[in-house]
Amino acid sequence: MPQDKESNAMSKTMWIFPTLALAGLLVLLVWIQQDQSQPQAAAVVINNTATAMATGTSQPELPTASTTSTGVPPTTTATTAPTATPTIVNLTPLPTTISGVVVNAEGTVAGAIVQLHGQPAQFKTAKDGSFVINGISGTTPLVITAWSDGHYIGSTTVNPSAPDWQGGQPLTITLKSYYTTDNSLYSGFSFEGVSGSASCGLCHREYKEWQVDAHSQAAVNPRFISMYTGSDVNGNPGQLTELDQSGAALPLDPNEPYHGPGFQLDNPGRAGNCATCHTPLASTSPNNQNCSWSGCHTGLTIERSRGVIAPHAVPLSLKGDAGEGINCDFCHKIGDVTINADTKLPPPDMPGILSMRLYRPEEGEQLFFGTLVDVPRRDTYLPLLSESEYCAPCHYGVFGGVVGPGTVTGGTVIYNSYGEWLNSPYSNPKTGKTCQQCHMPRSDANWFVYAERGGLSRDYADLHNHTMPGITDEKLLQNSVTMKGTARREGDQIKVEVSITNDNVGHHIPTDSPIRSLILVVEALDENGNLLSLTEGPVNPAFSGNFGGLPGKTFAKILKDEWTGEAPTGAFWRPVSIVEDTRLAALATDVTRYSFADATKGAATIKVRLLFRRAFQLLAEQKGWNDADIVMEEVTIPVAASQ
Repeated sequence: MPQDKESNAMSKTMWIFPTLALAGLLVLLVWIQQDQSQPQAAAVVINNTATAMATGTSQPELPTASTTSTGVPPTTTATTAPTATPTIVNLTPLPTTISGVVVNAEGTVAGAIVQLHGQPAQFKTAKDGSFVINGISGTTPLVITAWSDGHYIGSTTVNPSAPDWQGGQPLTITLKSYYTTDNSLYSGFSFEGVSGSASCGLCHREYKEWQVDAHSQAAVNPRFISMYTGSDVNGNPGQLTELDQSGAALPLDPNEPYHGPGFQLDNPGRAGNCATCHTPLASTSPNNQNCSWSGCHTGLTIERSRGVIAPHAVPLSLKGDAGEGINCDFCHKIGDVTINADTKLPPPDMPGILSMRLYRPEEGEQLFFGTLVDVPRRDTYLPLLSESEYCAPCHYGVFGGVVGPGTVTGGTVIYNSYGEWLNSPYSNPKTGKTCQQCHMPRSDANWFVYAERGGLSRDYADLHNHTMPGITDEKLLQNSVTMKGTARREGDQIKVEVSITNDNVGHHIPTDSPIRSLILVVEALDENGNLLSLTEGPVNPAFSGNFGGLPGKTFAKILKDEWTGEAPTGAFWRPVSIVEDTRLAALATDVTRYSFADATKGAATIKVRLLFRRAFQLLAEQKGWNDADIVMEEVTIPVAASQ
């Protein structure tokens, strides 16, 4: 019951039942205190029956309403950051020592993590499940949380003003095991009549961050949709692919419009497996149902199977939660991922959702995985959320080849940012960095639930930013590599050397989608601003479009279409081979050298730029994409006139 309605009910009955009213008020104050108060006690002495632990990390606190809750959304939006000022003050001193035991349905729980809600110190229970916390002071009621693997986070309250207070007797924190099933028919989280990720936004600051994250756009990204359908960004259809008897693609009709390749143009009636990563909510088929998610069968085959083969997951025209692409609820329902013990990679025949262990609830149940252990709601702590393995299912992808159980023979690795990280020094657990440390950096905010919703400030926790900066983030790109340039005269030549080091990215750059490139452009200008001629050194390839033939180098993964011979190609769902891979691996350095003729020997200027291009120029023009190049690095080198 909302606080204002409960308070009104109390005021109407207080003159009739003063004793009951007082008791009800005390219960209400305890309830508010559990969600809103900032504990003020100091837990600095640890009894030898418990083991001290490091400070905890972060997790979104999510609403406690059921998945079927309804009602009227609040008329005002919560926007206030929490403070440490307690809402209610208990006047009775807290006991200086708090002891207790953590139990579950089977008995005591050894090794459970115990933490004061909103405070950094953590303790592990002893073999008999007991814990002792010394050095408690103050009067502000405490919430003590406990967690053990396979359980919801449990809690109890220490409040001498509570009607059931027992004078500092040992506490019992009971942990409840969470369900281990997955309900693929789960319709998604809702709260106060609001569905989808917007329901999380009623309480969480991260919702606004997620809205600008590329994951939130996965189902509506015009680049993805136009590559999938073969249309341009305006929806103009392309030409269906026709094959000859040998399986080679026939030439396109030059009199008909062409808007670049498209999966559906090559595979009419088939869905493919794009939805496994881009739109994992596109189907209610269980994610162990490979036929539905792999999308190999045609619609006609599915229809005639009479229910044996589930409908395929089509990543188009999705509504509701499915239209959100990769939403809050989906990510916080992933409890584990499948990794091959030998390769350390996901099974190549199980992309995206097929390599995820999901915990979607039945009616009346709910569970969210997070990275804090002091959130006493329907949450549990999951270290995997802070590990790169969590990202692996959608950032490793093999296309083509012959698919078998857990294998793909003869396929081509297309997406591999996780594998690139795994093979780099960044994967060293002692000296490296995780995906999350770069793409979900620590937020400037020390809270994640609005004050109006009972949020706490947590200075001790790493609370993460959910914008997840990537290829559209100029700041991230401009802090990815280090570029250096030198220039000197040798007779009538100007010698230029450019080095680029991938010193801030834990994978190849560019990575994942093989239509991306970095373009190095080197220009030499005389004192009048005229371009000097290149006499020695590399030039950019023709597929670099407006920079083709100009001094410099293009860094890209070049695929050849085995049907047409086209290279580079963006149709990586076709049989393709890797012709060349000039991308910069983590911590690698590329050096190029150039000579420019300068017979006048006057003052000159060398301009060096490194650009990020989201798609090869011809493909972008065919699709109608208008993404501007991003300048990652820029160096200007003056060259003095010859004496």
